[in-house]
Amino acid sequence: MGTGSKSSHQSYAVSPTALAEAPAAPLDITGAPAAGEAEDLAGAAVGSAGEPAFEVPELPEPAPSAELPAGDDPLAELETLLGTEPESEHQPAVSATPPEEETAEASAEAEGVAAEGELQSGDEEPSAEEAVLLQAEDIEEVQEEEEETDPPLTPVPAAPPVGEPTGTPILVGGDDFINSEATLVAYDSSDGPREVLLTHISEEAEEKLLDALSIPGTHMEEIQVEEEVKERLDLDKQKKLAELTKTAISSVQHKLKTGSEMSEASIAKHQAAYDAVADVLHNPSISDDEKAMALHYLHQLNVVKDKIDNGGAPMPWMDAYEVTSTKMVTKQIPVPDGDPEPGTLAATVRKASRIKANLDPATGQTSWDGVTRSSANGTEYEIDMGDGWKAVYRPYKDNDPANTEFSLRGQLEVHAPAGAGHGKDLVERLEQLHLMNKPMTAAEGEWTYLANNIRAQGLEGSAGMKGAMETVQGLQDLQVQEIVHQRMESLMGLDSDALQTAMKRIHLEASHKVLPMKVEVVRDAVAKASGFASGAELAASPGYEPTPSTGGKWLTWSRFDVTGKKAEVQGAFKGRSLTHNLNGGDLASLLGTGVLASTEKRAVMGIGGGLGMSEQSDKMTGGANSVFLRVKKTPSSPGGGRLIWDDPSVLMQRSDYYAYNGDHYGAINPAHHNYNAGAITRDPMKIAKFSGSSNEIMFRNGIDLLGAEAPSRIVCHTAAERNSILASLTSRGITQLGGKPVEDVLCTEADY
Repeated sequence: MGTGSKSSHQSYAVSPTALAEAPAAPLDITGAPAAGEAEDLAGAAVGSAGEPAFEVPELPEPAPSAELPAGDDPLAELETLLGTEPESEHQPAVSATPPEEETAEASAEAEGVAAEGELQSGDEEPSAEEAVLLQAEDIEEVQEEEEETDPPLTPVPAAPPVGEPTGTPILVGGDDFINSEATLVAYDSSDGPREVLLTHISEEAEEKLLDALSIPGTHMEEIQVEEEVKERLDLDKQKKLAELTKTAISSVQHKLKTGSEMSEASIAKHQAAYDAVADVLHNPSISDDEKAMALHYLHQLNVVKDKIDNGGAPMPWMDAYEVTSTKMVTKQIPVPDGDPEPGTLAATVRKASRIKANLDPATGQTSWDGVTRSSANGTEYEIDMGDGWKAVYRPYKDNDPANTEFSLRGQLEVHAPAGAGHGKDLVERLEQLHLMNKPMTAAEGEWTYLANNIRAQGLEGSAGMKGAMETVQGLQDLQVQEIVHQRMESLMGLDSDALQTAMKRIHLEASHKVLPMKVEVVRDAVAKASGFASGAELAASPGYEPTPSTGGKWLTWSRFDVTGKKAEVQGAFKGRSLTHNLNGGDLASLLGTGVLASTEKRAVMGIGGGLGMSEQSDKMTGGANSVFLRVKKTPSSPGGGRLIWDDPSVLMQRSDYYAYNGDHYGAINPAHHNYNAGAITRDPMKIAKFSGSSNEIMFRNGIDLLGAEAPSRIVCHTAAERNSILASLTSRGITQLGGKPVEDVLCTEADY
């Protein structure tokens, strides 16, 4: 980052995937015996009647703190790692044991534990290094237990299928990635498979990633330099002579500019300033500089008095009295080629680029040599992750939306060394970038589902929604602080590395406990904002589907306002369809890959450019991350090379689309002239009424043409083209599309 120093969130930037239920007994990070039940933290938090909203896990008694060198302040370091003050005024009003009592109790318990330990065992305490290793093993055991208790929604393959253009879609826990999506691609190459993780991080998560990097020119070093400075005298600041004089000047100046009569208030302000200056001048002990300063203000006040008595033109601007002195000051200067900070990854800044893969039309396999890249308009970081691993990231902050490709901002690639079998490691390596690094579980899936529905249905500003979001953040922060306070004695005795490991464990415990409560609080708020009596009623409704569609090439989340009212949506679109015209593209090749892919997706799949109507413009608007469809009157005589969805509800149940009733190049870039915030809509009922001939609906990433989202009609140019495509699909075992026989979906212009 810009300072070259680590920010406070680094210690817990990577929170392992949270569970709906915590392990029966949390692991001991200190090695001390477990204490009794902890205080219930629920207090005033929202929960089921008669039940606590969430409970603090059983916590081990803290071990005695180690002797600390004079001047060391581990508590300050701990608070820095927490990134929050224990007594912050922003803590939510949730009842908990007062920190002072907790610390006293913990201290007393610690002394008892220490005495008991001395009597029962003569074994030596493990070394700091051994303690860190033991704590790391504890975390790994918890992560394994998570996977057994709440398995991933999308298991991560050890080796993604080689040459598969669309790769293997997965979901990663947490909020670091847009829609929690990532893709594992194994490109074929002469050196063996080139396995890559492709994802798009959220702008809010970028600070964490940048905190993991040492970027040339941004590493800062403190130096002492002698510098001339201009400043006011201490007596001036003490007596507020400059402030009083400027107040008098401003009051009189206003009357001069407006031609108004001088008021008693203006006269009084002048008199107050004059009296303060005179009082200083009458002091015989003032220095020469102080006398010159007082005379400076007296001269200004004399001018003011003349204007009060005689009026006239406005006065020139008058500055405060300052003296020049030479001082030693501490400054931070950039070190262009400094070594990476300890614990950070070296990054190189370069012109933005994209993987330049190649899709073989004969085999349908994609390949890449691990090196060749195409140029892009923007900036990216090449990141050395060690051991042959690297990453490429296109930052939001260094890519100005006004003159760079908006669609590449936030794109992240993680590259494994050549060879197969790195699938799980690709996900776990996200930890080096301070990003979430565990597959998403069902408990986290509902959280993401709710977040997507809030955005898709425009519920952000609904009554109670802001309060709900503040509540869940407060619950998470408070749970972490509660555990830290109870373990303060033992945490203060840890060195930096051990403290980092301990904080990971604490955040894991907090996540275990808070996630169900977060979901419940937000579900209730979403329910009330969308017309349900409660979160329980919403969860029981037919359209509530808190897991994504994972059966095809893409992973998509649904929206309950469509899945729960399918008949109404179908009625709104009666006589209208969604269509896509290939504009001369090869229908057989499209169905060979099985997806209608966005410009950005086509690039990494190895499909050459020139297939879209406005690819370069779409990169600047942000539309390149989506595919474009149109609402039209259901065509009775469609031309060839068209995909038609006669039941638009098939696609309108997705939560990732947005639309314009006109041609805006899919603009989501606020700095682009085609962007119009007032014209964008995500409301399917409004989209059904689109009348503009160039209207557009954008679906992120693309559409799986061979799965549940398949079009109801695929119009071929000729019978020969239809027969060729039919034979290809049959040879691949594809006999149905969207629940209909392939023969009924494939048609030709001549059929109408």
